[in-house]
Amino acid sequence: MRRPSSSPPPARGPALAAAAAVVLLPAIFPALFTPLGRAFPSLFSEWNAPKPMHESLLNEALRWKIPDEQKRDLWTPLPYQGWKPCLKKSATHDLPFGYIQVFLDGGLNQQRMGICDAVAVAKILNATLVIPHLEVNPVWKDSSSFEDIFNVDHFINTLRREVSIVKYVPKEFSWSTREFYGTGIRATRIKTAPLHASATWYMENVSPILQSYGIAAIAPFSHRLAFDDLPADIQRLRCKVNFEALVFLPYIISLGRTLENRLRSPVQGHSTELAQQVVEKNTNQGGKFAVLHLRFDKDMAAHSACDFGGGRAEKLALAKYRQVIWQGRVLNSQLTDEELRNTGRCPLTPEEIGLILVALGFDNSTRLYLASHKVYGGEARISSLRRLFPLMEDKRSLASEDELAKVEGKASVLAALDYYISMHSDVFISASPGNMHNALLAHRAYKNLKTIRPNMALLGHVFVNKSMEWSGFQEAVQAGHKGRYGQIRLRKPTQSIYTYPAPDCMCQG
Repeated sequence: MRRPSSSPPPARGPALAAAAAVVLLPAIFPALFTPLGRAFPSLFSEWNAPKPMHESLLNEALRWKIPDEQKRDLWTPLPYQGWKPCLKKSATHDLPFGYIQVFLDGGLNQQRMGICDAVAVAKILNATLVIPHLEVNPVWKDSSSFEDIFNVDHFINTLRREVSIVKYVPKEFSWSTREFYGTGIRATRIKTAPLHASATWYMENVSPILQSYGIAAIAPFSHRLAFDDLPADIQRLRCKVNFEALVFLPYIISLGRTLENRLRSPVQGHSTELAQQVVEKNTNQGGKFAVLHLRFDKDMAAHSACDFGGGRAEKLALAKYRQVIWQGRVLNSQLTDEELRNTGRCPLTPEEIGLILVALGFDNSTRLYLASHKVYGGEARISSLRRLFPLMEDKRSLASEDELAKVEGKASVLAALDYYISMHSDVFISASPGNMHNALLAHRAYKNLKTIRPNMALLGHVFVNKSMEWSGFQEAVQAGHKGRYGQIRLRKPTQSIYTYPAPDCMCQG
C-alpha cells in the first residue's frame, strides 16, 4: 500500500544520531559513567537526589523554638580551665651534621603533623632539616608546595635557635630530589621507618647514613615518630612547630580575615527567599558565628560502607568505588549498616549533623560557615542542612570572584583558608573525626576555644532508632554532649600530641 503523498517519510537521521551517542558516549567518556578514580566520580551512577533519612525529626526541628537561655549558654566562651600554653625553649642546637629530607603525603592536616615530626627528628639527629616536600595530593590532584601555604621565613626564624632549617639542599646534594628517589633503590633513602618509631630507632638507623653520605631522605614519613618515651623538650618542640612556627602566608590570612569580618557583620540581603525571611525576623548572635567542618566526601562515604539514603544506585556506585580504589580491603563492608551505626563508624550526613546542631541550641539565625572541600552528592545532599540553617555560607558564597582567583583549584590552600576561619570562630564543630577535626581540637584547646566534639557512638544508636520523637532526640543529644565543648582532656599513652596538647605542651597555673 502506498503512503499518501501528504505524509513525509520518518526522520531516521536524528534517531540514529541519538542511538549512536548512547552507544559511543560510555566508550569516549568512561569517567562519566564509571567511578574509576577519586578525581572523576561517576556522573550518572548517583544522580538521584537522596531523600531525607530522618524526615520526622527534620520536620520537628524546622518548627522547634530554642529557649533564649540555651542559646546564651551555647555561645558563651569557655571559662579558664587552669591550663595555659607552656612552651619552654629546648636546648640550643650544636653545629648540625648532615641534611634531612622528608616527603609528605596526605592532605594539609596530615602533612602538618608530618612537618612537626620532621623538625623533631632533625633535632633528635642534630641534623639540618630541608623544608619538607609536599607530595601531590592523590585525591584532589593538588601540587601546592610548603612555600605556597606557609610563611617559610617565619617558620625558619621561629625555630632557628633550636633546629637548623634551610630552604634548599646545598649544591653538592642537588641530585637528592624526589624524582631521583622515585627511579630506583638509593642508599640515602630510608623506606623502613616503622610507624611511631622511637628516637633510638632514628639514632641507630638514620644517623649512620648521615655520617656516610651527609644526607638522608625519609619516605614514607607520615606518622613515623612515637608519641611516648621522648624527651620533654622534643615534645614541646613539636607543639612549638604546630602552634607557633606554622603560620599561613599573608594573602591567606588577609582573605581569612576578610571572610571572618563578613561573617561577623550584620546579615545583608540573601539570595534565597527563606534566608531573607530569617534575616527580617531574627538578629545574629551579636556578630558571632560557628564553623561546621562537614567531612563527607566520596572517599569517606565509600570507605565507611554505610548506607546514606541514596538508594540502590548509590550503594552500587560506592561498592564499585571501594573495589577499584581499595580492592576490597575495607573491613567495614562485611558489616550491616545497623552494626556500623551502633558502633559509631558511620560519618554523619549533612542532614544528621544539622539535626544535632538544632538539638544543641543553634537556630535558623545562626551564621554557619561550612568548611568543606567537596561534599559527596553536592547541593542535593546538603539541602536539608540548608533548610535548617538558611544563613549558611562557605568561602565561595562569601568571597568575590577576584578574591577566589588566587586560591581556586588549590585544595591545600583552600583547606588552609578553612583552617584559619575555623580557628577564629566562636564555636567549631566537626561532623566526623579526622585529621582536620583532630588538628583543630588540639589548636583550639591550646587557645581555650569552644569546640563541640560529636559523640559518634551515641549518635549512631540515636539515628538507628527510627521511632524516636524530637523531645527524646533532643534530650539524648544534649545529655550525650555534656563535657564535650572543648574541656581539656589529658593525653593518654599512645594518643596523639596533635590531638591532646596537655600536659606535654601546656602547664597548670
